[in-house]
Amino acid sequence: MKSKKIIIGSRGSKLALIYAEIAKKKIIEANKNFNEEDIIIKNISTRGDEMKDTRLSDVGGKGLFSKKIEDKLLENEIHIAVHALKDMPSNETSGLITECFLKRNDPREILISRENLSFNELPSKSIVGTSSFRREFQLKKKRKDLNYKLIRGNVDTRLNKLKEKLYDAIILSYAGIQSLGLDKNITEVFSTSEIIPSACQGVIALQCRKEDKETINLIKKTNHLPTYHCVQAERGVLKALEGDCETAVGAFAQIVKDKINIEAELFSLDGNKRFHFKSSKNLNLASQLGKEVGEVLKKKSNNSYKK
Repeated sequence: MKSKKIIIGSRGSKLALIYAEIAKKKIIEANKNFNEEDIIIKNISTRGDEMKDTRLSDVGGKGLFSKKIEDKLLENEIHIAVHALKDMPSNETSGLITECFLKRNDPREILISRENLSFNELPSKSIVGTSSFRREFQLKKKRKDLNYKLIRGNVDTRLNKLKEKLYDAIILSYAGIQSLGLDKNITEVFSTSEIIPSACQGVIALQCRKEDKETINLIKKTNHLPTYHCVQAERGVLKALEGDCETAVGAFAQIVKDKINIEAELFSLDGNKRFHFKSSKNLNLASQLGKEVGEVLKKKSNNSYKK
C-alpha cells in the first residue's frame, strides 16, 4: 500500500491533533513498511468547533464534530478519519466503517475548581460548568444547591473561563486533560461508579470507507480487542435507546476474565428521574449485552427521555 501517501483527517483542536498523532504512531508501529513521511495529518474544521457557545443539541447534535470529516472520507480526500468516539452518533454513516479502536484512555470524569475545593466542599450556589445534560443531571443528584451552567470550547478555553471567574468549577473528561499534560490542574477524580461516563468516553476511533480494503487492512492491526468489546457493549446501549445528543445517558463496560460487565443510567428529559441497570454476559456477547441493557432502560423510563 506504499504506492501513495496516507492522509488522516482530524479536527484542528490541540487535543484532536494529539489523538491523530497517536493514531499515526500506532499505524506506523503496526505496519513496519511505513514511516513518518508516508502518513499526513490534515486539519478539518467542523461545525462543532465553529459553534463554541451553543449547546450541541440546539444546533444539530454530536454529528457536528464528525460530519465534515466523514464527508472528506466519502469524497476520497482523506483515507482515515480519527474521532473521539463519544462525539460520534451511534449509527454508522452509509459507506463508512468504524471498527478499529485504540486502547482506551482513562474514561473517568474530573473536577477542576478555582479554589482547589472538592465537589462536596464547593459553597452553595457555586457555578459549575458542564457541556452535557448527562453530567448536569448526574451532579444534581449529588448536589442540588449548586448552579450548573453550560460551558463549551476546547480545554484551554474552558480553563481560561474558570480563571476569569465565570465559573467556580468545571467538569471535564480525564482523557483529554491527561493527553494535554494538564493533570496538575485536577482537583478531584470521580470513579466510574460515582459518575458513569458517556458511552465510549476515552476511546479514539479510526474510520475509513467500507470499500477501501487496503486501508481497512492497514488500520485493523491497531485495533485493541478489549476496547473493541467494551465499545460494542456501550454503543449497543445507545443503539437500543435510539436517542440523540440530548439523551442523558451514561454507559461503562469492563472486562473481568471472560465476562463483560456493564453499568448504565438514563435520565428523563427534565433530569428528575433516573433509571439504572447493571448486567453481565460472556465476552463474545458484548453487543447483545449492550442492546439488552438499553432495552431495559428504555422500558423502565417509559420513553420519558424522549421529546
